[in-house]
Amino acid sequence: MKAPSKLLLVSFDGFHWDYDQDVDTPNLDATVQDGVKARYMTPAFVTLTSPCHFTLVTGKYVENHGVVHNMFYNVSTKVKLPYYTTPGIQSWWDNGSVPIWMTAQRQGLKTGSFFYPGGNVTYQGEAMTLSQKEGIAHNYKDEQEWRANVDTVMKWLTEDDLALVTLYFGEPDSTGHRYGPESPERREMVKQVDRIVGYLRDSIEHHNLTGCLNLIVTSDHGMTTVHKTASDLVEFHKFPNSSFGNIEFELLDYGPNGMLIPKEGLLEKVYRVLKDAHPRLHVYRKEGFPEAFHYAGNPRITPLLMYSDLGYVIHGKFSVQFNQGEHGFDHRDMDMKTIFRAVGPSFKAGLEVEPLESIHVYELLCQLLGIVPEANDGHPNTLRPMLQSGSALLPRKQLHSVTALLGALILLVKVA
Repeated sequence: MKAPSKLLLVSFDGFHWDYDQDVDTPNLDATVQDGVKARYMTPAFVTLTSPCHFTLVTGKYVENHGVVHNMFYNVSTKVKLPYYTTPGIQSWWDNGSVPIWMTAQRQGLKTGSFFYPGGNVTYQGEAMTLSQKEGIAHNYKDEQEWRANVDTVMKWLTEDDLALVTLYFGEPDSTGHRYGPESPERREMVKQVDRIVGYLRDSIEHHNLTGCLNLIVTSDHGMTTVHKTASDLVEFHKFPNSSFGNIEFELLDYGPNGMLIPKEGLLEKVYRVLKDAHPRLHVYRKEGFPEAFHYAGNPRITPLLMYSDLGYVIHGKFSVQFNQGEHGFDHRDMDMKTIFRAVGPSFKAGLEVEPLESIHVYELLCQLLGIVPEANDGHPNTLRPMLQSGSALLPRKQLHSVTALLGALILLVKVA
């Protein structure tokens, strides 16, 4: 019976699917030679950091796992909290879905999270074995700290014997936001990402993990250039007949997505004013939002919601957004696609596969760990062709049953 493997899932936030095409990336290229590459990966909608990362560790569409935005918000109290505080708010994450860390622990494994969104709270009263959370003023660009973080993760996998670790880096997302995805600064940051992939793989070899550790390198979403000087900016405060006095709660000014609760009795009036207010803006009643997005069917979604065309952000009461790059757009747009690479003893070598959807990654993670998955929206067979023959482990519960059966058969043979 094949021995259980360890698993390291690494996410580089905001890594556009072809960022490696205009930069020399020898270490990422080596993962393709030694492992598997998807042509690109389609994230869940909405293409924001927290929702997409939680899809990876639950296998659920955003409407089914409930982490619907980067920001915590409460429509009753009107509280809206920024991204850097939201990862520590348990109720935002622990809302019914059980992520893979908890599932693995309940089946006898030790798990850890290093900066990964959703990895620093308890679920149904249970925390993971080890976790690390970044501070409010965290510098995501520090390459020396990146190496130190990898060193810590290697210790977790060896000395602390963790079976699953999720490791998060906030780049190249931050650089893409500030300078834009076509900038030389972004290209330099991709080179830094590639260097840390090399350091990571060298560390795996140095710690004698090559034969038992499967490494997945992926991301949450892509990035696109913001049309900052366009003549048709999406500016709510300039819409004719639109008044914020008709709005009870609004979540605007955070990229290309918006949510509104009109005041009592004004839902239809507000909807009629907004639905054709701008050709770049798509406004829906909650029940009419496109089902293909798998987004609106959650209690946290407001009665009116909207998104804008690629490259256009939504300006609310003021035109205050200054990013050169942005995400959060339709996940079908190529600029929102991201990467998927995998290398290790369970994966085939030199294989490029067709594009995949991120909801299927969770089932693959469970197969690699040999655990029984929670109910999810992915399919267990979708990514199995990436694996070496026989590399998908039997779930541990099933493995125990098989072991017991084999023991009984051996005993019968001895008696006979």
